[in-house]
Amino acid sequence: MDETFIVYGERGWGNVAVEAALTLIGAPFSVVDTGATGPERPPATITAQVPVLRLPSGEIMTESAAILIWLADAYPAARLSPAADSPLRPAFLRWMAFVSSSIYALYWVRDVPARVVDGEAARAQVKARLAERIVRGWSLMEASITPGTWLLGDDITVLDLYVTVVSRWTPRAALHGTVAPGLAAVVRRVESHPRLAALWSERFPLGLDPDEA
Repeated sequence: MDETFIVYGERGWGNVAVEAALTLIGAPFSVVDTGATGPERPPATITAQVPVLRLPSGEIMTESAAILIWLADAYPAARLSPAADSPLRPAFLRWMAFVSSSIYALYWVRDVPARVVDGEAARAQVKARLAERIVRGWSLMEASITPGTWLLGDDITVLDLYVTVVSRWTPRAALHGTVAPGLAAVVRRVESHPRLAALWSERFPLGLDPDEA
């Protein structure tokens, strides 16, 4: 059986966090662009969103937080998540779910307000309000986490990868400058991780977001 994972997604999208996790794990994987056709086309999913991960078994996973947690738990030697009996496990699960639901999920509307409202004025208002909400989410994390070298201490986890990818979208400059400098210091360490340098350069270079301030 082929032991290669297949990640479906795009440059600069949430799938890059999954690619980063697989890179640190050392598991073989390939990336398929969402625009691929023929036998390489992405599998149909309930949400028609990425990331999508095809496991070596052929099973399909969606939902970025679920994929990252599963990968970390499936490869404990990589130490990318606190063990089930670790005192850090509750915080790890809490913040993985928080980033997914309270920050990442908002971009589906913020990036294309026409998905939920009509009219330029309404779309502009929705975009502005969601930007405020995203900032609030990062502010809450900043006030609640005291990072060590990494967000939860001495070991890099998939939470660090997740936060790094999501924080590369607007408003990254505000996040680093005023909103969450503690989180931003960890993000910069993840961005300079020697095993991830090539991935960031190829799959999510800084400045890829045209709306970045």
